[in-house]
Amino acid sequence: MSEVIARDISSEIRLRAEEKDAVILAHNYQVAGVQDVADIVGDSLELARAAAGRREEIIVFCGVDFMAETAAILSPEKTVLLPAPDAHCPMAGMITGGEVKTLRERFPDAAVVAYVNTTAEVKAESDICCTSANALKVVESLEADQVIMLPDRNLAGYVARFTEKEILPWQGFCYVHDMMTIADVSRARLNHPGAELLVHPECRPGVIDLADYIHSTSGMIRHICASDKREFIIGTEPGIIHQIEKRCPGKRVYPLSEKAVCINMKKTSLEKVLQSLENLTPRMVVPEEIAARARVAIERMLQI
Repeated sequence: MSEVIARDISSEIRLRAEEKDAVILAHNYQVAGVQDVADIVGDSLELARAAAGRREEIIVFCGVDFMAETAAILSPEKTVLLPAPDAHCPMAGMITGGEVKTLRERFPDAAVVAYVNTTAEVKAESDICCTSANALKVVESLEADQVIMLPDRNLAGYVARFTEKEILPWQGFCYVHDMMTIADVSRARLNHPGAELLVHPECRPGVIDLADYIHSTSGMIRHICASDKREFIIGTEPGIIHQIEKRCPGKRVYPLSEKAVCINMKKTSLEKVLQSLENLTPRMVVPEEIAARARVAIERMLQI
């Protein structure tokens, strides 16, 4: 798409959003044009808070399905649109509500913490939600000494390093972060010897061991903007680089792996956002019997 066409579509999107009282939320991993047209760009926690607190009647969620579900759960009176309805999160599909029930039967004294990267039915069977930014704080807030963390085994393993609670991980994973390896770290360090390495807690333990800092996506942006350093290697989806370049001018950022791209996050385009606003579809609707229970778990997280 040419820059002229992209600007025209972006202008039309902003006009439509104003006409229809809509707010556009975009995750840090979205394509650059979608990030630029959004009202708010952030990580899962920031976008969950935004979805709960905005006054607009329509929420256009540029992300993957569980994010739009979360917005619909928190704002049942609003219209929540997911411009790319086929933008699924593979990790969220690695556990079901039925499997959570089985875990509760096996470990009756354990609390269940569901990463926001889960379906509404999984959240509904859990005690509380977490994001990568607040996972340790959520776990430490619980009275239970035994905690089931799902679905990401890497995030669970990272939290286990810093708590005395017994962490029982589900064996799910983010294919994007899990594909980053120690060999990638060695290669990146060789190519950029003066750069700091920041990685996401969804990365493998061996990669985390070699990092200088561990951050959520928004944590990475804040760190880089505040740092006196000029060069950084980031162990996360490279869509975040666009936000870093916008917010932290003068910094040089290199992806730990060029292959670590979330194809589902890239399914949202400017054309789809405009079409969604024009037609007010596709709409995300969560059955109230599921939403009511999932809402409790999400709101408990937001209160921490």
